[in-house]
Amino acid sequence: MNSSVAQPRRASVLTIAGSDSGGGAGIQADLKTFAAHGVHGLSAIAALTAQNTQGVSAVHVPPVEFLRAQLDACFDDFDVRAVKIGMLANREVIDTVVDVLARRRDASRDLAIVLDPVMIATSGAKLLEDGAITALRTRLMRLATVVTPNVPEAEALGSGTIHDRDDLEPAASRLVASGAHAVFLKGGHVPGDPVRDLYLGPDGTTSIEHPRIDVEGHGTGCTLSSAIAANLALGLSPRAACLAASDYVHRALLAGSVPGLGGLTVLGHWQARNA
Repeated sequence: MNSSVAQPRRASVLTIAGSDSGGGAGIQADLKTFAAHGVHGLSAIAALTAQNTQGVSAVHVPPVEFLRAQLDACFDDFDVRAVKIGMLANREVIDTVVDVLARRRDASRDLAIVLDPVMIATSGAKLLEDGAITALRTRLMRLATVVTPNVPEAEALGSGTIHDRDDLEPAASRLVASGAHAVFLKGGHVPGDPVRDLYLGPDGTTSIEHPRIDVEGHGTGCTLSSAIAANLALGLSPRAACLAASDYVHRALLAGSVPGLGGLTVLGHWQARNA
């Protein structure tokens, strides 16, 4: 008899995102983050990028039937407690993800969903078709437990213009009013030191500050949303999950390295996990 059959399944977290061949962002950063948090990482690849620290040279979007097969394979076998969503590329991919997750959430009300509304890579390459932004805002954002935009992404989703720190809370409030359950608005694009991020949700409004680090990080947004998803899977509240994830990203940036010629800092996940 296989004794493992009677044991409870380990908590799993699923990333639905794009693959970064350079290893610093996307699926690769997500799985490193999951491992650092002690949860089992699953992946459904929604896009493939030919990418390094110097930029994105090509993008391939697999057929949505294959994406759906990946998602069903994960949900049918594992105890998926949280889902992180990253690069989805186009409207057809977004619609597929929404359809599957809505069905799976009906079967498991405890399923947490974290949406990182990826639109543009660090290098400036566009990762989301213009026509897909409406679907992201009207369908996917309303399904998420937490949405984690940076300032340009928040503005594209309808937050209004964000000039300074005083604009963060009104902007997050507008996103909640338009259908988001909770928002963790990343303030790195706002001038000033320290950097201020802001959480706004049903459990309150909280800002968190960290000293600005003079590096150009690669995969910070992916890592943040993945850390939030992992923390939610481990039982933290949305607010606590976001604040812990923000601290994790800061530690991982401090422990980062520059492995490529592009000068981007890739986060130090292993060093940050126990810091």
